[in-house]
This record gives sequence, C-alpha cells and structure tokens, in this order.
Amino acid sequence: MNVGITCYPTYGGSGIVATELGLELANRGHEVHFITYANPIRLDPGIPRIHYHEVEVSTYPLFQYPPYCLALASRMAEVAELHNLDLLHVHYAIPHSISAMLAKDMLAPVRRLPFITTLHGTDITLVGADRSYFPITKFSIEKSDGITSISEYLRRQTVDVFGVQNDIRVITNFVNCDVYKPDREKAMAKCYAPAEGKLLIHVSNFRPVKRVQDCVRILAEVVKRAPSHLLMVGDGPERGPAEYLARELGVERHVSFLGKQNHVERIIPLAHVLLMPSELESFGLAALEGMACGVPAVSTRVGGVPELIADGVDGYLEAVGDIAAQAARVTALVTDDALHDRMSQAARKTATERFCADKIIPLYERYYEEVCGRGG
Repeated sequence: MNVGITCYPTYGGSGIVATELGLELANRGHEVHFITYANPIRLDPGIPRIHYHEVEVSTYPLFQYPPYCLALASRMAEVAELHNLDLLHVHYAIPHSISAMLAKDMLAPVRRLPFITTLHGTDITLVGADRSYFPITKFSIEKSDGITSISEYLRRQTVDVFGVQNDIRVITNFVNCDVYKPDREKAMAKCYAPAEGKLLIHVSNFRPVKRVQDCVRILAEVVKRAPSHLLMVGDGPERGPAEYLARELGVERHVSFLGKQNHVERIIPLAHVLLMPSELESFGLAALEGMACGVPAVSTRVGGVPELIADGVDGYLEAVGDIAAQAARVTALVTDDALHDRMSQAARKTATERFCADKIIPLYERYYEEVCGRGG
C-alpha cells in the first residue's frame, strides 16, 4: 500500500511511534510518505520505500500566526494525488486530523482518500479537554474514517470526555525487539557509573507531566544506600529546574544530562532500572523500550501504564509523588541481583510476547485494508 503518515517530528512519543511505524511498514514492502514540517527525529535518510515531503508555511503580514493546518492540508492532497496514496494516517488529533479531513474533501471530486487518526494521549487528556479546542477535536475524531488509540485507558477517556460514538480500535504501542535488546555485559556502563555502581535512566521530553525532578529526588534517596548514577536523556522545560535540584540536593556528580539522543537503543540497555514517575501516561513507550532491553521500570500507577507493567512481576508501580516508595523499589533492584535478574527476564518476556513490532504492525495493516474497503 501507499501510506501517508503525518506526525509531530519531535521527541514526543506520538512522533516516535509514527516514525517507527513507518519504518516497519517500509520493511514489510509498503511505500511510506511522511508529510510534516521537519524530518522526524528517528527517520534516517536513504531508507528504501521511505519518502519525506516537507510542509512549507509561507509568512504573510496578514497572518499573526502561520496557517500550518492549511499548508499541511494542501501538501497532503498534493502528495496523495502525485503518489496515489491509499490512505492518510495521522498521529495526534489536532491539527492533523482536521488537515487530513480537508485534504480528503479537496480530492473528493476525483477519488476517495480515507484517513485514520491515532490518539496518543495529550491530544485527548490536555488539548482536547481545553474548552477552546474541545469542539474541533471532537469533530475531527468523529469525521475520521478510522480511529485507533494506544491503550484501553485512552479509548475510555476519549469516549468519556468527548462522547464519541465511533468505533475506536485499540492498537498498542510497539517496539522492535531486534533493535531494543538486553546487554548482559553492560560494558559501556562504566563510562558513566562508578566502578561498583548501577545506572538508572530516565527518557522523556522533560515536560512538567513527566515529573522530571522526581527522578532526581529518587536518586538522592538511592545513593544513600547504593552507589548509583542517573542518566537523564532528553530535553525540555524541566531540564533546568532538574539540574538546579541536583545541585541543591548535592547529587550533581551522580547525574548526567545527555540531552536529546537519536539512538536511545544504545543507551537504555546499559541501565539497571528505568524511572518513569509521570503524572500521566497513556501508555508508557519509554518503559516498553526499557523492558525490551531487559531494564525493568519503576513507574507510577497512572493511565495506561498498568496495561503494560504487571506490578511486582516485570516492573513496579507506585503512587504519583511517592518518592520514598519509588526509591525503595529502585534500591531493591540495584542491590538484589537475583531480584533484578528475575524481573529483567520477565520484562523482556512481556515485551517480546505482547508488544514486539511483528505482533502489532499486522494489526495496522489489517486495519488499513478494512478502512480502504479491502477487508473481509
């Protein structure tokens, strides 16, 4: 099939999932056309069957803000017509589903161009629930030819918040288990951790909802009991406050802020524990990537995370903001090798048996066929 994919080409989970989906589809023989304002972060150039079409937004004195939604719709219609796209798959409802709807209407006199909207989380829980965006978000979801959500939690939220009557297909996030895999030796960990210490890791876009400073507070408790070092991967508005807090708590030498990294699959396997103390997660992609690498997560019991992590089996779930409880779980994992080995193996097993790309991508392929009227 010829598939057009639009996403935010940034370090957020929705952009990462969309990019990985495109790569997997291309590997399975589909032609994939990314239509967005910048090259997605994990999209290396020159990959067979992957095409990138930039959306250019002209500046004009009449507009206080550049009309990206309209420019995107025009580009979608143009790419669909030139490359005979079978469908558009947009990630994150606003504004992408509105642009896809406009592109569909533009081509309606000539051909049908169905579009699927995948809901990732904050497009429902934050943006869509803002009264100023509520009507347009609801409208765009209901006008979609297909709707998917990344967790059962998010599906329920969409129905509860917006009263959407359309069928919403739950297709979870996924991970390439051949790329994200354990590193039993963890030889490169010594580049960061003290000789006898263990590595902790946090991966996010450092937005307030991720509670990045909680990671530093957890570390401050863990180092009192076990030599440890925290890798902070990513960037965003909470990085500065987290760096300041590390100095204030006297643990700055136990933390490395690595900034944005394009190849987290090389870094995550070095760690022993992944920290995800978020206030809300609709799924928890970082935790899944850690689990595939045999790195159990200590997370919060929020949103769709319990659909991913079985508490006490392949990771731990604690209350938001309970630093003592989260630190205790981390300490246990870095001091009890038998416990860590058991949980590491369980985490890898969960990833491979339930969330590997080869199990999830066919669900998207079948849904594409269904939406295009080829199913059955």
